[in-house]
Amino acid sequence: MSSRRATTITGSLVAASFSAVLILSTTAGAEDQGPGSSKGGKAVDEAPAGVKLTTLLPEKISVDNSSKETDLTATVKNEGTKESGKIRLLVVGFDGLTVKNVQGCSPIAEGDLPEGSNSGFACAIDNLAAGASKSYAVAATFDLGKTGKICLPVQTGDGKKTFWQQGPVPFGTTNPSPNAPATPLLLGTDNKPVGPGGDELPKTGPESAALPLGAAGAALMAAGVAGLWWSQRRPSPRES
Repeated sequence: MSSRRATTITGSLVAASFSAVLILSTTAGAEDQGPGSSKGGKAVDEAPAGVKLTTLLPEKISVDNSSKETDLTATVKNEGTKESGKIRLLVVGFDGLTVKNVQGCSPIAEGDLPEGSNSGFACAIDNLAAGASKSYAVAATFDLGKTGKICLPVQTGDGKKTFWQQGPVPFGTTNPSPNAPATPLLLGTDNKPVGPGGDELPKTGPESAALPLGAAGAALMAAGVAGLWWSQRRPSPRES
């Protein structure tokens, strides 16, 4: 084999390898949920001095159109200067979003679920140090024929106070793709449901604009606005 021909073949192999790397990188990036967001969250009961608890949800998720399965990461953070003590994170689903499992957490009994929710898990945390965070892998299903919301309250270990609550905040799309393998959904976007006909997009109606939440009877005024669970106190004025 001449050196010129060998050089040509080698160059072709390098180019092919480089293309393969680009393809693999693009595929892996498609599964990226993007940076975490605290959209739809607010402080509720006042936390102990030096403790500032917040949560994060991915900015985008993807729903398999065949199995309706999806997964996401729920994160709780202590942005304060002191440790949190015993707390718990709840992961609760509404409407078309049903939480099937949260790794390392316990399911909430049906009778203890907040009004309007269909599923939920409680994650006990012994202590969260200042500046620390803890993330949980969440497995869920999403019925694209409905709207879907998720809620992340952060409470005292006994559930008597809610320091922070993100949601119920919607995941959704205004451009459904029923014939595609998967449908991408964005945080804070009201889902435009796919109807039984596949391409039919029925209106959700006014009843979907608000949902009653919580044992204390608090009301959710609109999608993406946090209700107050287990508390009738107004949200604290401090910044989230």
